[in-house]
Amino acid sequence: MTGQVRITQRVEAGGVALIALVAAVMLYPGWWWVIFAAFLAFDLSMLGYVRSTAVGAATYNAVHNYAFPALAGLVALAAEPVSSGTSTAAGVLACAWAFHVGVDRALGYGLKLPDSFRHTHLGEIGKNPPHS
Repeated sequence: MTGQVRITQRVEAGGVALIALVAAVMLYPGWWWVIFAAFLAFDLSMLGYVRSTAVGAATYNAVHNYAFPALAGLVALAAEPVSSGTSTAAGVLACAWAFHVGVDRALGYGLKLPDSFRHTHLGEIGKNPPHS
């Protein structure tokens, strides 16, 4: 991946994180703090690395994508007329999850490849990553 593409994807992810944070503050003003309190909970998906790099990559990637936050957002929208509690919980979850993924991607922590934690779709992470 070229440097320009990597930078574009990282800036885009930072934008997603910022939008998720602003949405949480505006839509759920009493719950915005959950975004920060739950931040590290999504990283429990790295426990798969205890088993192997392939399992770790699969569990990490299952949690660190935008599909599930989007699904939680849809649940929040669908539950709104029926249950405000479910809607709020799903909406806060969607914002917290999207914020986490966005921050991770903005920092260069992309989806993992099965051979090593350091190899991601955004390039290599860690000490002395290659520069392109």
